Amino acid sequence: MIRYGPAGIPLSCKGRTLKDGIEDVHNLALTALEVQLVRPRTISRPVDEDEEAGRTLSSLPPESEFVLGIDRDGELIYDRDEPIMEEDNLIQLLVPPTATFNDLPKLGKIARRHDVALSSHTPYYMDLTGNIDGDDREAGLTNQYYEILIQAGIITDALDGEAVVTSLGPYDERLRTREQSDDNIFQNIANIMDVWQMYGLKPKVGIEVTGQNDVFGSMEQIFDLCDQIDGLIPVLNFAHYQARSGCALETPADFADIIGQFASYNGGHILSSFSNVEVDRENCYEKVLTPLKKGDLKFERLAETLAEINPDMTIISSSPLLEHDAVYMRTLTERVLSKKAMKALKEKKKEQAKAEKEAEEAAAADSEEPPAEE
Repeated sequence: MIRYGPAGIPLSCKGRTLKDGIEDVHNLALTALEVQLVRPRTISRPVDEDEEAGRTLSSLPPESEFVLGIDRDGELIYDRDEPIMEEDNLIQLLVPPTATFNDLPKLGKIARRHDVALSSHTPYYMDLTGNIDGDDREAGLTNQYYEILIQAGIITDALDGEAVVTSLGPYDERLRTREQSDDNIFQNIANIMDVWQMYGLKPKVGIEVTGQNDVFGSMEQIFDLCDQIDGLIPVLNFAHYQARSGCALETPADFADIIGQFASYNGGHILSSFSNVEVDRENCYEKVLTPLKKGDLKFERLAETLAEINPDMTIISSSPLLEHDAVYMRTLTERVLSKKAMKALKEKKKEQAKAEKEAEEAAAADSEEPPAEE
């Protein structure tokens, strides 16, 4: 099955809530939605002794707004059944996807009822290249992104989402070598997956192909990471790969090859993102994402591949036109499938007519044979 959907609430959606977005996606006959968790700013505020102390995170009243966890003397606790103490602080998300955290499971049920598969995306700038356990002077920044990824996992789990998609960080050789950055990324992600397991979070962490060579995220790096750490899956961002590879995706065979490589992970289900892109071919660099009809990628070639191999795949539209291009991608694929079906039907009718003609000729020949002599 191939699912299509936008990266965020549809631009044409009259309401701007996540519930509106899910329903609008369904009304557009789309079947996927990537929730944008790209503004993750939190505050640590005191507990309301009368209304919040003694409760658990899962039983907070609506007036508490979107509380993600507990800050207890610098230790961050995300267990929804943990009792809140008067001396605690609460971690509150300032730009939340819903009014309260406890709204998330209800929205997950609405999405399932509408057959809309959910995933989420962290901020488009992430940096897990620092050593948060050492004396790295940039470790504080990495620690913030470390917590952001865990919080995205908790939110996506409450939504019953499939995956949290993220990049992992740029190289900055003024701070550390590429090898040190790679080692830090590996250790930070391994530690995050330990936290994932501790809280029993079900979504996968999707590591996305990135569009610049000075950012961690080549296909080989991602596969290597996914091979070594349980709970990770590679995410195929076609636009980023096209830029990073200097426009290697030209023919249906090129698309089939890369899809085949990703299909060996995640039980064969491929999570992907598509937008057109303008590429600096000489430097293998992504200049800008563009709508489907303009750029250095041809979705028509991908549509031919999809019609031929019919992969188990989710394609998120990261185009500036979001849902418009998600619908257009689905329509183009359906056109190719329709043409393929019509061609197969014509071939079948042609073969059938040929067989009937041969049968008629054989019958005529039999009737013209002279009677056998006695």
